[in-house]
Amino acid sequence: MAKNTQPIAKRCKALGISPAAMGYAKKTTERNSANQTRKKKSEYALQLQEKQKVKFVYGVMEKQFRMYYEKAARMPGKTGEELLVLLERRLDNIVYRMGFAATRRQARQLVSHAHFTVNGKKVNIPSYLVKAGDVIAVKDSSRSSAQFKRLLGEDAPMVLIPQWMEREKNDLKGTVTRLPVREDINDMPIEEHLIVELYSK
Repeated sequence: MAKNTQPIAKRCKALGISPAAMGYAKKTTERNSANQTRKKKSEYALQLQEKQKVKFVYGVMEKQFRMYYEKAARMPGKTGEELLVLLERRLDNIVYRMGFAATRRQARQLVSHAHFTVNGKKVNIPSYLVKAGDVIAVKDSSRSSAQFKRLLGEDAPMVLIPQWMEREKNDLKGTVTRLPVREDINDMPIEEHLIVELYSK
């Protein structure tokens, strides 16, 4: 399975996004930060950067990203918005959004190692698309591990759960109450119309 191994802070700076949007609140980089001047970017460069940004945030490689775009283009509604909704529905993103992992990269690894079930059935495919009503839970045999024990009790990290999902208090289980809409994806600036323009050429 192909994966992106680029340095997080360096890549975030190059793409103009905050590491916090990736779940890396403490990462920073000072490389070339002083007196840095950049030429005005062309229309193509802006479109390409937007695509690279979304791919990087969700941890998706080019071939798979293109498949998502083509699927979104066949769906009713705006292609760019449908593309983002498809990416949000990935199981690794759901695991991250519910607070079961600190980052999407960690969530992808945990899903691949079969630590989660969807509606009671083991799923180890990070790209699995959840549906409204799906119940995502940590597998019973994984709940005793330190990774998941720390998510329960008084010292558990605080997590802001999106409005389109619920997580049961003091339990390692959550429900996708409805599918997300574009307005729900607001933790980072994304101009999805640039991606549509790039692929439409």
